[in-house]
Amino acid sequence: MCNIPGKNLPIINMAMTGQNIARLRKNAGLTVQDMQDIFGFRTPQAIYKWQRGDALPTIDNLLILADIFQVPMDDILVTDRSS
Repeated sequence: MCNIPGKNLPIINMAMTGQNIARLRKNAGLTVQDMQDIFGFRTPQAIYKWQRGDALPTIDNLLILADIFQVPMDDILVTDRSS
């Protein structure tokens, strides 16, 4: 958590972002295999890690996700505010 006196800064909630990626994928009618093919990954592990909140997509991959899901990047990331 990032604390700067007098500032309430956003932090990425990885678990909620992962759930959001899974929801957006399903709403788009895509399977994990479809996503693996789109990204050209040899295995689906990265996608599963994103969906579990164990890892975040790179900025490049986040940009691709936004294009695939037809939403702004801000609609993929779920943020909380630091105290």
